[in-house]
Amino acid sequence: MGCIHGKCCSRYPASSNADPEANRGDVDLNGTNNENGNNGNHHQSILTESKTFEIVNVPFHNFHLEYSVVTQRGYYPDFPDKENQDSYVVKTGIQGNPNLHFFGVFDGHGQYGTQCSNFVKERLIEILENDTMLGEDPVKAYNSSFLAANSELHESEIDDTMSGTTAITVLVSGDTVYVANVGDSRAVIAVKDGSGAIAEDLSIDQTPFRKDECERVKMCGARVLSADQVEGLKDPDIQNWGDEESDGGDPPRLWVQDGMYPGTAFTRSLGDSFAEKIGVIAVPEVKIVQLTPDHLFIVIASDGVFEFLSSQAVTDMVMKYADTWDACASITGESYKLWLQNENRTDDITIIIVHIKDLQNSQCKAIDGTKGGSTKSVPQGMENGFSDSTDPEVEALERTVLTEQNHASVVPFLAEPSSVILSSSQVELTPLHLIIPSGLH
Repeated sequence: MGCIHGKCCSRYPASSNADPEANRGDVDLNGTNNENGNNGNHHQSILTESKTFEIVNVPFHNFHLEYSVVTQRGYYPDFPDKENQDSYVVKTGIQGNPNLHFFGVFDGHGQYGTQCSNFVKERLIEILENDTMLGEDPVKAYNSSFLAANSELHESEIDDTMSGTTAITVLVSGDTVYVANVGDSRAVIAVKDGSGAIAEDLSIDQTPFRKDECERVKMCGARVLSADQVEGLKDPDIQNWGDEESDGGDPPRLWVQDGMYPGTAFTRSLGDSFAEKIGVIAVPEVKIVQLTPDHLFIVIASDGVFEFLSSQAVTDMVMKYADTWDACASITGESYKLWLQNENRTDDITIIIVHIKDLQNSQCKAIDGTKGGSTKSVPQGMENGFSDSTDPEVEALERTVLTEQNHASVVPFLAEPSSVILSSSQVELTPLHLIIPSGLH
């Protein structure tokens, strides 16, 4: 995640190369660059392979998960030593429960984005694991963990005034999935459709493109303008920035009333203590999905993947591969290539693909004691959809918990997400392959 041309606050200098193609070889999706491409300069390979294989039982519903992870440092021609600010976490068997598994991707931004994303990925899962409510009320545990991790980041030695991280996390609890999102990374689930699959988003990017988020931050004192608007190149009174998919080149951003900062293109994050003053919050949006045999796999990825690839395009690519690692590598390579076709740099790219294998129709009771279907979990005091808090900032929040069986229903709610962590080595690209085989029912 970068700044003005990315997600936070200051423009990257123009490349010293007039031709963005001139300083790179052709991208090879197998992980190498063609050193004879263009001027013959070689800046880095796409994939540096590293694999881990694990086996974990999921006995409650007698199905298994297979997953792989790839994380790739971005290419910045003027900052060749820039760190990968993405991080990820996978934790299986949380609290000793073989039915609880967590996956998370964290996309850091700002000068100390790497430190922020690593801090949150470590503390979020630690807080979750120590929460006795996790098994009973995952939504409540999720929410409190996000807010606690955010507070701890503020109190840490890391300067998070203009730095922070997004978080997209997936908690698998038996055959129920809880997705908690802060920021603009994304989770997608594939639903079987004949010989293909339909992509269904498990999260909604939290940006000023969203009318609800735009109005919320304005209520907190933010100006919402694109970079061209704040610099006087376009009319600031035009508060219509089009669609994020097709009009993301100069997105709306958040600014203080009398200054040209912080310029965040997201409305929720962890960290970013200065941006909190104008409405950027760490409250997650939570979606609950009851898995069925038609659910094929889940993709969890930073916006380095989704900047130029739609959720459906990513789903279609995964469908071409039997192996999750091959799918991760292919999508990473395609994302990298598309970045360089459109800009003179790439963002950091991180993707987790989780295949859902051998899931049969559940004969077990749902959370509320009924059979079949999915349910929502609402913390005490939120039964009517709103918090009892008298804090005006909390009252201004609109929390959305999405509960899905075949389709999602929207419930206003101030919720909490969850996250699990298996820490990765600090290699430039760390792929993981995990199989969670069937246990005894």
